[in-house]
Parts: sequence; C-alpha cells; structure tokens
Amino acid sequence: MECKGFLFDLDGTLVDSLPAVERAWTHWAERRGVDPQAVLDFIHGKQAITSLRHFMPGESEAEIQREFQLLEQVEAQDTEGVRALPGAIALLERLNALGIPWAIVTSGSVPVAGARRQAGGLPQPAVFITAEQVKHGKPQPDAYLLGAERLGLAPHECVVVEDAPAGILSGLAAGCQVIAVNAPADAPKLEQVDLRLDSLAQIAVDKTAQGAIVRLLA
Repeated sequence: MECKGFLFDLDGTLVDSLPAVERAWTHWAERRGVDPQAVLDFIHGKQAITSLRHFMPGESEAEIQREFQLLEQVEAQDTEGVRALPGAIALLERLNALGIPWAIVTSGSVPVAGARRQAGGLPQPAVFITAEQVKHGKPQPDAYLLGAERLGLAPHECVVVEDAPAGILSGLAAGCQVIAVNAPADAPKLEQVDLRLDSLAQIAVDKTAQGAIVRLLA
C-alpha cells in the first residue's frame, strides 16, 4: 500500500482499553436498569453520546448530557489496565522518525482519549481528532475527513487504521484506504478494506519519494 499519511483510531487499535470501557459501561447499564450485554454489543467505535441517546429514548437532552458528563468523568479517571497494543508505539515512533504525518481520530472525548493515550505511553500526535470536533460521529465519514484535512491531505492519500465496524465504515465512506486490525469477522464491508491484520506488529513502513509504503511482514 502507498499513502502520504495515517489516520489511527485509538481504542482497540492503538491501545487496549477494553477492560476500562466495559467496567464503565457495565456499571452505567446496571445503574440504569439496562441489559449490560446489549450495551457492550452496541457501543464500540461510536461516540458515547450516541450510545446514551440510543439507550435513553424519551429522556430529555439535559438528562442525557448529565449522564454523559458522569460517564466521561469515570472513563477519564479509570485507566487501570489500559496499555499500548503490540506494535503501536514502534509504528508511531517510526512514522515520527521518517517525518510521515499521522493523526489519532477517535470517537472519545478530549478527557477520555487524552487519558488513554497517556496511559498507553503513545507519542503525542500533532493532529488529535476527538468527539467534540465533529457533528456526526463514526460510522459517518466526518471524523476521518477532518483528520485528512488537518494533515493537509486528500482522503485517498490517507490510510485509516481501525478495529471497530463503525470505524471501518467511516474510513470507507471517507474515501480513504483502510487497514482493519483485529476486526470482527462479521464486520460490514470488511471485504472492501485494503488489508486485514491481527496486529500492527505485522506491518512495516518505509518512506518513498511520494510519501510512504506499507509492507506486510512475513
């Protein structure tokens, strides 16, 4: 694959935050009398506010926002077990060393995403797209379109790296190349991605005159 820049999802792609995510949402579901498994099956890759609106039909926007603020506080403070996924730090450091632009594009909010990036020991991106910056979250293309724009690149010049079905759909809708990492086998449109991986440690990136080339390691 050839590209000029990279757009990385955060949770499940660069960091393993699953235990923290599931703790927060399970507690929320139990407190609200909602089936925890139904919540966990829905939330991944989506903005928290989207999930809250889905599971709080008929509630006022003020009540939904109150729940969002409580949940955000919990998720920003609980980073126990959050760690970088295999190959993530090495890949980001490699991109920095080569001068290849990259961004983090997440459905998380600034407090939550910032805490998890730091807990995982990831380098600070020059471009960090969070939920506050887009009106329509994944699976809509807005977040990845904004990420490409902030890198100064056209969408087709970027590779989106994603694990969640909503994020994969977002990257495809934005017109980007897509690498799916440890994505569910039943993810919609998975056959349309450019590369499927189990781990970021399976790829190497080198600089070219046109930008960058991604190689699959044997």
